[in-house]
Amino acid sequence: MKLLYIINVDWFFISHRLPIAVEALNNGYSVTIACNFTKHKQELIDMGFTVVEIPFSRSGGSIVSEVKTLKAIRALIQSQKPDLIHAVTIKPVLYTGLVLKTIGKKIPFVVAISGLGYVFTANTFRAKLTKFIASMVYKVALAHKSKTVIFQNRSDEKILTDVAKLKANDKILIKGSGADLSVYNHITEINRPHIKIAMACRLLREKGVYQYTEAAKIVKAQFPNTQFLLIGTPDLENPNTVKQSEIDKWVKEGVIDYLGHRNDIPAIFSDANIVTLPSFYGEGVPKVLIEAAACGRAIVTTTNPGCSDAIINNVTGLAVPPMDARSLADAFIKLINNPNERIKMGIKARAFAEKEFDVKAVVDTHIKIYKALVDNKL
Repeated sequence: MKLLYIINVDWFFISHRLPIAVEALNNGYSVTIACNFTKHKQELIDMGFTVVEIPFSRSGGSIVSEVKTLKAIRALIQSQKPDLIHAVTIKPVLYTGLVLKTIGKKIPFVVAISGLGYVFTANTFRAKLTKFIASMVYKVALAHKSKTVIFQNRSDEKILTDVAKLKANDKILIKGSGADLSVYNHITEINRPHIKIAMACRLLREKGVYQYTEAAKIVKAQFPNTQFLLIGTPDLENPNTVKQSEIDKWVKEGVIDYLGHRNDIPAIFSDANIVTLPSFYGEGVPKVLIEAAACGRAIVTTTNPGCSDAIINNVTGLAVPPMDARSLADAFIKLINNPNERIKMGIKARAFAEKEFDVKAVVDTHIKIYKALVDNKL
């Protein structure tokens, strides 16, 4: 059986879908990964995958470049003749759905909605116009007969169910991409005289980076030894990226400690007391919060859809209003002042992760979806 993944970029595939693809290989699928490659192409080839370059632009693009991408997807599907297609992230989902509509072949289609992006949450005129256009495209792209749409949160599910008139047997809820609970394991908080708070993400405005730094200033006025870690790098393809000059300024002022890109997130989270993501982006369920829960850390996030799905409010963490640095700071202060409550939240977060976020369960569910769609086709 030929399984084709269509996804925007290789690093996102590795961080969010690799365990599923590896298990598909183990189950006898021939697996092709089509995306925009940065530096992981050979790594994926060495694992046994076939790779194909697709020119996805993550920051928008000209009509000419977008049409070129659509043509590349069409040519790929016609040449590969896959038995199953799994599209992940917004453009791959929309473009693949549109191409399948024009091809007219009954190729089973797995649609992974890993967040709807900013247009379904923003209130600007441009966002509303984009939302209207995107809704029309989703309606066409998800009209495929043989499909399963995977949602990560109920908010996204409701929005697209209404837009595309999805039936109950067209969709399933899987909370995020999961975490390896043997890697992200629970280590008791280190007893130290100061608190460490960690935030790891793509450094975009919508991820709440500016609210994080403002909250850090408020907290440090009361608890000057509190350490605020910022992990990640600017996303130069995104117009809303945080600039390196801004990061350097915050470091110089003593607001944050900047760690840049790191591959040892389990160790960083285990060394922290609190993990946060004050995002107001259209998230699915943020993987970083799943990983924080698996590490048994109290979480401070927002009531934003997706973020709020990653915690049990007041049990495994605290949810505050989006874009509210004062409320974010108050939540940090509450957890700093109540170490016993914070530690209990971390213990309950680990239990929550074991129940909801085990990557093994996520992988098994995907393989069952694949089998059901292919068997139905046959």
